[in-house]
Amino acid sequence: MQPIRLVSGFLTVGVWTLASRILGFARDILIAAYLGTGPVAEAFLVAFSLPNMFRRFFAEGAFNMAFVPLFSKKLERDEGALDFARDAFTGLATVLIGFTLLAQLAMPVLVLAMAGGFAADERFDIAVVYGRIAFPYILFISLAALLSGVLNATGRFVAAAAAPVLLNVLLVGAMLLAATMGWPVGDALVWTVPLAGIAQMALVWTAAAKAGFRLTLRRPRLTPELRRLAIIAAPAALAGGVVQVNLLIGRQVASFFEGAVAWLSYADRLYQLPLGVVGIAIGVVLLPDLSRRLGAGDTAGGRDAFNRAGEFALALTVPAAVALATIPGPIVGVLFRRGAFDQADVAATALAVAVYGAGLPAFVIQKVLQPLFFAREDTRRPFYYALGALAVNAGVAIGLAPVFGYIAAAWGTTLAGWAMVALLWYGSRRYGAAAEIDARLRRRAGRIVLASGLMGALLWGAARAAQPWLAEGGLRYPALAGLVALGIVSYFGLGHALGAFRLSEFRRAMRRQR
Repeated sequence: MQPIRLVSGFLTVGVWTLASRILGFARDILIAAYLGTGPVAEAFLVAFSLPNMFRRFFAEGAFNMAFVPLFSKKLERDEGALDFARDAFTGLATVLIGFTLLAQLAMPVLVLAMAGGFAADERFDIAVVYGRIAFPYILFISLAALLSGVLNATGRFVAAAAAPVLLNVLLVGAMLLAATMGWPVGDALVWTVPLAGIAQMALVWTAAAKAGFRLTLRRPRLTPELRRLAIIAAPAALAGGVVQVNLLIGRQVASFFEGAVAWLSYADRLYQLPLGVVGIAIGVVLLPDLSRRLGAGDTAGGRDAFNRAGEFALALTVPAAVALATIPGPIVGVLFRRGAFDQADVAATALAVAVYGAGLPAFVIQKVLQPLFFAREDTRRPFYYALGALAVNAGVAIGLAPVFGYIAAAWGTTLAGWAMVALLWYGSRRYGAAAEIDARLRRRAGRIVLASGLMGALLWGAARAAQPWLAEGGLRYPALAGLVALGIVSYFGLGHALGAFRLSEFRRAMRRQR
């Protein structure tokens, strides 16, 4: 995959992910308006997070990180890729059906593990009921993730990237319909979750079948290839488990502060926008590309792919991080302050957004560094590094919560993210030339930071000047749009002038994408 084609792949996934995240904002704006930060909202957010937490093990986390390199190499060598994919599909479905049934019985324990602070009030009973309804989503979304891995490994990114859009379209539609018909909005939301999983799986299954990979269930069998897949996936699953423990720590801390689960969830959605657009795009495109290159002995090509991914990551996430840290109040206020979501909620959520923003580049750089390990089927070292990041998160979130309250959970997440980057970077040195930073990335990185800093200064001044328009009334929407436009135009203009990147590179990649 040539550099322009690689960036084009990033943009294909990124554009669809952007569409999904924008619809995700619409979803969260409606949740905030209809449910605010009350018990139904917090119960739904915890229940919805349960299948999404475990999907990191079975979907785009451990399983796919092991499956995609093996499948890519079989494609490259024409060694029974379809049979391997069918066996993996059947094995994953078998495990997940049993796991889903077990989770139904253990739901009260799972809810307490997610949010121990719920035990003393009505949120617990609601979350248990909602959790049982939402949990089957993990079966459909995990199988959809495997199908997406098949498509991505063959260079087909559109259907897999578009599938998440369905989730948010259906959730937004469910809330609007419930509000119109007078139904409980929380109930409508939670029942739509498994239906959305079925829709997502159907979309990517159809696309994979058209691409020549019609995956059907067969009698489960433990082939040598599946044994190898399990051996590789096991450490990645443990690493995914550590990541989820990190999330659990933050949610547990938040559950003891009224409203904090919702504040952190809404803040998480904001920083997940650039993280999803850039980080997921890099992970989806870079891993199969690196696997093919390294499998073919193309170390120089692998190094170039790694560096261009790093350049793309920095060029889009550093300015996003600066913007989130500079103007979190106007962003949260305009997007969420309405209905049951008041000014106190805005202030608390904005603080979390700024803290998460400081960690945004770290979360994306991890997506660039991890494929260096996974492409070589090395899943053990990322697990050890995740344990180190867990220690940082626990120490900060739990240790500082009595002093700083709920925001200690956000700081724990951010500092753990940077600790993980440091450990991955240190570990990647063992891979020699493929993990070296080239002269172009070194030259451009500092200029990206400078352009982002100058953009941040402009945004800060403009936000202060526009405060009367951002505070109330219909003008706050165009005022925020103006701030966003100022940030985009100033950053790309300054970046081009400083030599941080060339706008022509993005234009060529966009033409290639179309």
